Amino acid sequence: MAEDVICLLDHVGWTEEKGVHVVGISLGGMIAQELAWRIPERIGSLVLAVTTPGGWFWNNIPPWKGAMSLTKLMMTPDPLMMAPIVADMLYTQDWLKERDIDEPNKTNRQVQQEAYLRRVAITKKQRWIGHVSQMVAGLTHHVSAERLREIGEGVGRVAIVVGDEDHLVWREGSRRLKEGMGKVVLEEWRNTGHGIHVQRWREFNQLVERTIRTGARGV
Repeated sequence: MAEDVICLLDHVGWTEEKGVHVVGISLGGMIAQELAWRIPERIGSLVLAVTTPGGWFWNNIPPWKGAMSLTKLMMTPDPLMMAPIVADMLYTQDWLKERDIDEPNKTNRQVQQEAYLRRVAITKKQRWIGHVSQMVAGLTHHVSAERLREIGEGVGRVAIVVGDEDHLVWREGSRRLKEGMGKVVLEEWRNTGHGIHVQRWREFNQLVERTIRTGARGV
């Protein structure tokens, strides 16, 4: 998939040095690592959210709650039944109970489950083989310490962010990314789940903007 991204960048002409700013979330963060290792000279900034450098497949197995949720989703055909499973898997219970900032008459759970059902209604359902293939890709992902070092040295600016209640990717993965890459930014946010860019979208957008600005300046 990283090779596909490179082909697309070449096709649209985004080939200049440090001209590309990359944000990778979860599996997208795994792909972003492979991309950054292949073309570090072209990447001005890199944000890696709720992801991991991987390793042996047993190191990539999600925490228990996430693994059980994924199993339930594979066996649950009804979106109405899937919505609460997805919400519990992606967000913290405290946050789900809170009132939504933009729709204070609803809880965050209500807003997110409604949003999930809207997405399901207008998008093509993922086939079972696609779901399994995505899981296999995550389980077999591995970027070595040596390759992480090369990414850290070659990319303009790197920021890593993770929540403290992630049920899909172990928080230790983000710490291993920082350890391998060296002088990069690592932020760990409290009361935050795997859906970090939704639950903490304001802070997440600010982090992305700061990282891009810093990378563009070459700091």
